[in-house]
Amino acid sequence: MTGRGATRNATPTRFNLNDREEDGDWLDDREDIDGAPPPLRTTVTIERPKTIIARNRSPDIPFDRSLNAYRGCEHGCIYCFARPTHAYHDLSPGLDFESKLFAKPDAAALLREELAKPGYKAAPLAMGTNTDPYQPIERIYGITRSCI
Repeated sequence: MTGRGATRNATPTRFNLNDREEDGDWLDDREDIDGAPPPLRTTVTIERPKTIIARNRSPDIPFDRSLNAYRGCEHGCIYCFARPTHAYHDLSPGLDFESKLFAKPDAAALLREELAKPGYKAAPLAMGTNTDPYQPIERIYGITRSCI
């Protein structure tokens, strides 16, 4: 699979244990028999969250608030620590993480709303802690730029 970090979807995940694995010597020659697989298309699903600031109370993380404008990442770095988070949504940390992306276009409005609340106390806000905030789809959506 050219242009991707993962070569297939990693299954089974701990959330999807029903899996079948193809077996047979013919798999080695599958591309010669069936032809090259079609290029994997990237899909972007729009998410409409109620809040955009995620909070944590972990003593080993140096910030307690973060903002992620996207889920999944088209860069496809195979070593990315964020890959397993796709499994929480019944998607694969393999190719799904790189090709099934989620965008939150209302992020800037939600951020303005949360920062304007009377009880909000200013603190560092980490951006893109679970995905790259400037991945290729940022050119289309511009969510990260609108949040800054």
